[in-house]
Amino acid sequence: MRKIVVVDYPKDWETKIEDVEVVDAQTYLTDATYTDIKNARIFNLCRSYKYQSAGYYVSLLAEARGHKPIPSVTTMQDLKTPTIARAITMEINDLVQKSLGRLKSKTFTLSIYFGQNVAEKYEKLCKQLHDLFQAPLLRAQFVFKDEWVLQSISPIPVTDVPDNHKRYMTKFAKAYFARHRFAGARISRKVYDLAILVDPEEKAPPSNERAIQNFVEAAEQQGFYTELITKDDYRRLAEFDALFIRETTSVNHHTYKFSRKAFADGLVVIDDPTSILRCTNKVYLAELLTKAKVPVPKTMIIHKDNREQVEAELGLPCVLKKPDSSFSQGVVKAKDRKGLEKQLDEMLADSELIIGQEFTPTDFDWRIGVLDKQPLYACKYFMAKDHWQIYNWNGKKKQDEEGDDEVVPFEDVPFHVLHTALKAANLIGDGLYGVDIKEIDGKAYVIEVNDNPSIDSGCEDKILKKELYAAIIKSIKRRIDNHKNIRTDG
Repeated sequence: MRKIVVVDYPKDWETKIEDVEVVDAQTYLTDATYTDIKNARIFNLCRSYKYQSAGYYVSLLAEARGHKPIPSVTTMQDLKTPTIARAITMEINDLVQKSLGRLKSKTFTLSIYFGQNVAEKYEKLCKQLHDLFQAPLLRAQFVFKDEWVLQSISPIPVTDVPDNHKRYMTKFAKAYFARHRFAGARISRKVYDLAILVDPEEKAPPSNERAIQNFVEAAEQQGFYTELITKDDYRRLAEFDALFIRETTSVNHHTYKFSRKAFADGLVVIDDPTSILRCTNKVYLAELLTKAKVPVPKTMIIHKDNREQVEAELGLPCVLKKPDSSFSQGVVKAKDRKGLEKQLDEMLADSELIIGQEFTPTDFDWRIGVLDKQPLYACKYFMAKDHWQIYNWNGKKKQDEEGDDEVVPFEDVPFHVLHTALKAANLIGDGLYGVDIKEIDGKAYVIEVNDNPSIDSGCEDKILKKELYAAIIKSIKRRIDNHKNIRTDG
């Protein structure tokens, strides 16, 4: 397996290590040579892992390409959230107390370079923290209250390593890169009841009120205690057995925080944090689908160095998408060169990478619901009145905001639509997904995979009715039972 260190600038990492190559982030993100590598581990030493920064995209696209990034995007998000970090580290609490017990101060900072510290007495603690949060360079901040508590753990930019530590860092790096396995610690799981996360104020939630009630009824019929929770119930997650998110998800949002903390606490989660990370970023999806040869409209990942090629590559009009767009928001049509330049200026100011696609108008989009890697329902979503998208948030009348829908029996869905939808969804995982597909000249093209698909009473449930809700609850129950069996067998 190739070992590749990715940095913002080559001068950030001048240490030569056998069998380790160094490349700058822009090259890794944009050079097709790296897209086509089959077997690689990516050590991300970019200065920032901030959401939608170059460092963030290095790990995101590494995952889409089938490479193995350290840190993963999941780890990046964990490092940003102290409550999640504390939940994950609870299982090593005894080691924390033993390692820091003799300290007289009330605060302590531990620098972790490739799993080690300059003081050997912290070796075990450094190794455990590195296994839980796999990132090359970490800084753990502890405070003493009634006992030592991890206040935060964050990445150290490679340029911030003190000069008197650099020789140690180089020594630790050489030992680290000589390893053949980089497996992280497994998070232990527990079992509780069902929470459904909703936002009563959301304008276009993934399930309407009647659908939520149908989920509650289906759950209670299968022996669940069920409670609707909101973002204010974050601290109560450990009371439950499973978390079902019925609120529009996003990475920089409390929905991801809930998903990740629930998973860390041992709950069964739909949408699971990995699916949220993969589905909510259009750059990841574009790279993943292209790599797997799933048909998509002509697509390019746009950055500041290739923006002049968009018109020649995609033609005009073309569609531009923010990486984390949803429900047609953050998706625009550039009609002419002036409009294209204006939209590119605005979008690239917020994100290093955005998505551009060929404009492929159709009367409707297929939506195939997928659960446990099997089709669940099929719908046609028609375009909003006098608009090119399903949703028109600028419609003059409320009834013009959303197009009509039609639920279709599976026997009436073209085989190539079902087959393509399953192939795309199964690249993400085994959760609940909605795959949007355009059918053009007898061929199916994936537009996106949604981790939090719409399930509304009176729409997606027209054929299965209450069985649709029961099927999803049965899946959650089966997952809980599987976790119980794993714990019993282990």
